[in-house]
Amino acid sequence: MWEYVSAEILGELTGSFTVVDPLIAATRLVAAIFLGGIIGFEREHREKPAGLRTHMLVSMAACLFIIVSQQLGAMTFSDQEGLRVDPLRLVEAVTAGVAFLAAGVIFTAQGKVQNVTTGASLWLAGAIGLSCGSGQIPLAGLATGIVLLVLFLLRFLEKWMGTD
Repeated sequence: MWEYVSAEILGELTGSFTVVDPLIAATRLVAAIFLGGIIGFEREHREKPAGLRTHMLVSMAACLFIIVSQQLGAMTFSDQEGLRVDPLRLVEAVTAGVAFLAAGVIFTAQGKVQNVTTGASLWLAGAIGLSCGSGQIPLAGLATGIVLLVLFLLRFLEKWMGTD
């Protein structure tokens, strides 16, 4: 009996990567946490309420949701051939969840709305995580580079124009 239980537990811990190889999954997760961290570092440097760790966690969570959706999409849940998991529903759920988090950092003080850019960067970190999770790491890297240009160059331009 104990051999059966230990074999089942071992199988559960080692046999779950049916669609995405463990090395590929690890690469995607590390890429998501790294790219989300780049954006989070900029927010942290600007002393915003959602910084490095928050962006890293959002990006990695979104990545994990996509990897899980790929795994779930390959599973059969019943004898019905037409029953499948829709990965786009998970993308929508991640998007809604991250939007909820992002809205939490936006607030109004003295009639002025603050931290909208940080909320948007959290939402973007989720999209970067989704991109990494689906294997689109170059796309996620490109998006990260573009957002850094937006955050740094436009900040410089705002200061130069005196609108900061």
